[in-house]
Amino acid sequence: MIEVNSYSDLINKIKDKEKAYLLLYRQGSEKSDCAYSNITEGSRNINNLNLFAADVNIVNDIHAHYNITTVPSLLEFRNSEFLNVIKGCNDSSLYKALFENSLFYAEQKNNGNLTKRILVYSTPSCSWCNTLKAYLKQNNIAFIEIDVSRDQKAADELVKRSGQMGVPQTDINGEIIVGFDKPRISRLLGLKS
Repeated sequence: MIEVNSYSDLINKIKDKEKAYLLLYRQGSEKSDCAYSNITEGSRNINNLNLFAADVNIVNDIHAHYNITTVPSLLEFRNSEFLNVIKGCNDSSLYKALFENSLFYAEQKNNGNLTKRILVYSTPSCSWCNTLKAYLKQNNIAFIEIDVSRDQKAADELVKRSGQMGVPQTDINGEIIVGFDKPRISRLLGLKS
């Protein structure tokens, strides 16, 4: 990760970059140190990655430009424009998927909102999981699937976030939907149910 020292430094570094990422973190904070470590791990062996970082203890003029109120936060830019934010410390596999372009965004153009990040937590034997994934595919909604039967860390994190062990669970920009709640999922994605 390349450290940036101001908002203008960031703008100069990301201009003319098709994709770029900026981690806003607070060195010494457990969650920030976790995010920094997992992002470093997730970015390993990925060529031509434009990955930057700014410690908010030192750099205090970036977060206000993007309305970021908590750290750690990973900001995603496409063609120098702010696209999305991923908050907190996530598993290195999520960051790796993001950096490898396998974490897809469903383009929703509802009132100029940012694109939506959709994660589906499931297991292979779950029939409702398959119904949910089929519904998303039918509506051309791109998502990343996380098989909690193979990823214990993701399963534990999901229980912490939702208080539920069951699947499917869908994370739409940080909002967790337990089960296949078609009306709620449709509403959040701007689909007619």
